[in-house]
Order: sequence, then structure tokens, then C-alpha cells
Amino acid sequence: MSILILGVGNILLSDEGLGVRVVELLKENYIFPDNVKLLDGGTLGIDLLYFLEGIEKLIVVDAILGGKAPGTLYKFSGAEVEAYFKGKVSAHEVGIQEVLGIAQLTGKYPKEVVVIGMEPQSLEISLELSPAVKDNLQKLV
Repeated sequence: MSILILGVGNILLSDEGLGVRVVELLKENYIFPDNVKLLDGGTLGIDLLYFLEGIEKLIVVDAILGGKAPGTLYKFSGAEVEAYFKGKVSAHEVGIQEVLGIAQLTGKYPKEVVVIGMEPQSLEISLELSPAVKDNLQKLV
């Protein structure tokens, strides 16, 4: 099974870059089998479609505005994924939603899509993650 772990977000906006930071940590600290790929998707948007070719399981890592306490962990799968992207507002949300929609239309949609992430504390301009997110980062990883 081909698996893609895709970290998305804007690293210039503190916790908004959570997904990218998680992929960086995974690359630095773990060895994955050949069927698992890690991708810093940043804010690529529609360009991410290329990377879905042949992927059977997609794991998207993202900052999630779920209204809970900063540092709260989330996991969505199945129909929850579609609902998550419809209600999400961020610098890259539209791109990911479009990518998955086009993937469905072109037959490139992975068999399984899971979104995992964490409630952000700060979306202010900063290259650093907030304390609440840093404190829970290893749990997410």
C-alpha cells in the first residue's frame, strides 16, 4: 500500500505551519519503509495533485480550528474529512479542497484519507510554534 504523509500550512504564521513542522520532525527522527512518502506540502494548493498519483492512503497533517483548547489533538476519516475541509478557513484550505475534489473526478482519490492535527494557539506572524502546540507536538507525531 502506498502511503503519503502530507504536512500542510504556512510556517510564517506560527501554528498554521504545524503540518510542515510535523513532517520535518518525522523526516529527522524516523525511518519509514519505501511505501511511505513524506511531503512538505506547505501552501502548494492545486500543485499537490501531482503527488497523489498512485497513493492509496493519504494522511494530511494540519492545524485544525475545532474550537477546543489549544493543543487539542484531532483525527478525521471517511465522511468527516469532507466536512472538515468544507468548514475550514486558512491560507491553504481552498487548495487542498480543490485537490481532493479534482482527485475524485480524475480517479486519483486515495482509497483512504485521514486528517490529523492540533488546535492552534497562535496564528500570528512567527516562525515558532506556540507553547501549547510545542508541548503536545510529540503526542501528535
